[in-house]
Amino acid sequence: MSTTDALPPLDLGPADQFPEGEVFRVSAQDTGWSDDIAVVHAEDGGFYALDDTCSHEAVSLSDGYVEEDTLECPMHASAFCLRTGVPETLPALRPVRTHQITISGDHLMLHPGTPRPDQ
Repeated sequence: MSTTDALPPLDLGPADQFPEGEVFRVSAQDTGWSDDIAVVHAEDGGFYALDDTCSHEAVSLSDGYVEEDTLECPMHASAFCLRTGVPETLPALRPVRTHQITISGDHLMLHPGTPRPDQ
């Protein structure tokens, strides 16, 4: 999908409701996106969003673990870079899609279909 597939932003609520080091699943039904989206409040304080389905197996990444700047799949431990979605460990070989997160006032805004700008 390209940036032309971008959907309207979704207000996830106050950013301080998301504890650091945690992962939250936003359903495809709520976003209109083709997959659920895993939203991560990383240990560096930043917010990141990735397609929720591991590219190796159909497993929810939001059930995984935040390790520094990666999200680790709970099944086979593939670790995906939060910034790029690229797997840093096997067995996954294909990246997962990233989505932009912004903060408007004190609210966290998810932009489904809009890749992170620093990719």
